[in-house]
Amino acid sequence: MDECERPADGGNPSVPLSGGGRRTVRNSLAPLLRTTAYPVLLLAVVLVGAAALRLDWDPARVSPLFLVGTLVYLGVLERLIPYEREWHPGSAEWRWYGAYFVLTMAGSGLAQLLVTAAVGWISPAEPAHHLGIEIPGALLTGSFVGYVVHRLGHSNPILWRLHGVHHVPEKVNVANNGVNHVLDIVLAQSLVQLTLALIGFSRPAVLVVGLFVAAQGYFVHANIDVRIGRFNHLLASPEQHRLHHSTDLSEAGHYGSDLSCWDHFFGSFTWYPGREPASVGLVDPASFPGTGEILASLLHPWRRRPATDRGPN
Repeated sequence: MDECERPADGGNPSVPLSGGGRRTVRNSLAPLLRTTAYPVLLLAVVLVGAAALRLDWDPARVSPLFLVGTLVYLGVLERLIPYEREWHPGSAEWRWYGAYFVLTMAGSGLAQLLVTAAVGWISPAEPAHHLGIEIPGALLTGSFVGYVVHRLGHSNPILWRLHGVHHVPEKVNVANNGVNHVLDIVLAQSLVQLTLALIGFSRPAVLVVGLFVAAQGYFVHANIDVRIGRFNHLLASPEQHRLHHSTDLSEAGHYGSDLSCWDHFFGSFTWYPGREPASVGLVDPASFPGTGEILASLLHPWRRRPATDRGPN
């Protein structure tokens, strides 16, 4: 079987299905959607980025609007070509995810304000080099910093008490990508943006990279039956990120959510064609409050650690 194909029953033969969980939409559009979903998203990044640069659009407006468009697009795809039907959010989960999304956006905004206040004058308004050089450089640099911060979030016990909030849900979908501790978002985004500003990447380059990173961050979380084949060795994908959320820690690598080169370089790349997690969530679900316990989740880092706490996932 070609690595981009999916078995007729929509799942790995070795993984039992329950209630038709991984059965995909059977209609004439499904094969076309599986093939074009990701290229269309990447094309949108290129077109919006090019238009923003050429027409001098305000990044403060472009980025949020593009994010909303990305969420709507992926949300529709989750209904048309779902990877796992049982991973669709229920009504209560939508309320929880909405609250977390607001907190995540607040954390992103706070991170931006902190970086702007600290080093906004350092980042040049105009590129010092051709954007064809700046954009790949900014992408590689930001991706590396994001990888390091994310991996530390899993290996450092203190940082895990922040980042672990994101791994509580026992499903992976575009809505619960926003399930985060607000300080985890502030820390991660501040370090990435601070690094890019200190190195001197221009604002246009950072804007374009930011659009791509935002699209990738939600794409890898999308509950959609899309496979990108050999491109997995270059770009992150839902196939990889589902493994990242696996309860089997031997396969739960993939700390990059935009590029996969750093996972290769540092030995945390575990994907191969057809590999799927048996289950996702925490190894020890009792070690964190439930997703619906929003206040308890925010206060969790300051709770006394029980003797049975197993530490990072």
